[in-house]
Amino acid sequence: MKKLALALAVSIVLLAPILAAPKDRVFTGMITDRFCQMAGSHDEMMKKHNVTNVHDCIPACVKAGGKFVLYDEATKTIYLLDDQVKPERFAQQKVKITGTFDKATATLHVVDIQPLA
Repeated sequence: MKKLALALAVSIVLLAPILAAPKDRVFTGMITDRFCQMAGSHDEMMKKHNVTNVHDCIPACVKAGGKFVLYDEATKTIYLLDDQVKPERFAQQKVKITGTFDKATATLHVVDIQPLA
């Protein structure tokens, strides 16, 4: 009986993190950069980086130390992305991101990014 109880206790301890792990969700929005999105415009940074369009502004801001974000226009929410490589090719595109949102760090953990049709 003690062995059964011990096996059950060990199983619960080992399974608890798996069962408690956050489930992946789908987030939609546009890939942009944090500075310009918080400023509400790319105008200032386009002048600063000497670029003529938003598509070039976003990577220029990230190269200068900014971060890629997902902007959900429907909820007016800016999600900082933990992966700063995957979003690069989607700059200024509407996408769906599969991942989990960490409220403690206000960061979206990116599992996958796909363009929206």
